[in-house]
Amino acid sequence: MEIRIGIINTGRELSFETSTSADEVRAAIAGALDSGASHVTLADVKGNSYIVPTASLGYVELGTEESRRVGFVA
Repeated sequence: MEIRIGIINTGRELSFETSTSADEVRAAIAGALDSGASHVTLADVKGNSYIVPTASLGYVELGTEESRRVGFVA
């Protein structure tokens, strides 16, 4: 699943693929915002970790969990 995170006062967005389900990512971000945590930590499929300050979150876009089709569609 692809995650795109917009950060306030930054022209670029953070974009990466993760193997975590959309519900788990949604719960982690909502939990961090509700509890007043200073940051949320997410990991991508390559094992990299991203620590994003919750005060700087502009938006979080969660992609679909469908696999991409390869080939021609008739």
